[in-house]
Amino acid sequence: MIYLFAGDDAKTKILNYEKFAKTFPKSVDIFSVSRNNFDPAQIESYYSGESLFTKKSVVVFQGILEREEARDFALLKLGLMASSGNDFVFIEGKLNKPVIDAFKKARAEINIFDLSKEKKEKYDNFLVANAFASRDKFHTWLYFRQAVDLGVALDELAGILFWKVKDMLVKKNFSKFKEEELKNFVGKLSYLLPEARQKGPEAESAFEQFLLEAF
Repeated sequence: MIYLFAGDDAKTKILNYEKFAKTFPKSVDIFSVSRNNFDPAQIESYYSGESLFTKKSVVVFQGILEREEARDFALLKLGLMASSGNDFVFIEGKLNKPVIDAFKKARAEINIFDLSKEKKEKYDNFLVANAFASRDKFHTWLYFRQAVDLGVALDELAGILFWKVKDMLVKKNFSKFKEEELKNFVGKLSYLLPEARQKGPEAESAFEQFLLEAF
């Protein structure tokens, strides 16, 4: 069975996925696949009849459809996933109609969570920076994904975060981070996106990885 949780309302989407995840039997194996560890050969073992796993598995994909190569592979294999004895869960941002139609064709259970126009206009780009300053890993990632899904520029998010960290240094706010940590963040944020863009097109992945590994 395939389950899709998609849309730009990241908070509602994640909350509904977490509620759904509580229904997983304790006996199943759960595997997480992101853009950074997407391996077609590994994915094939999950839906193949020759799987190495004896117990039922739940494979959770997070944001893989944003990358063209992974998206093309996954959409091509939806039929095989649907007929597999394992379950496959996709947690994605806003998807276009052809992609959603592909999931419908595979008889996936589709859950779409989109922000209203009013909520989009009122989105606060400082949410990421404030969550980061509070050392709140989950909400830092959650608001980052929401901002990206809404089309907020990475440079804008990096700039706000850079300002927030600098402000904490100037005000000597070391309640959540040591001074050395904040100085390290300032240094990394100053070259994070330019360096990532020189190496390839995955600046978003580099930014997300920085946030996840910061604390």
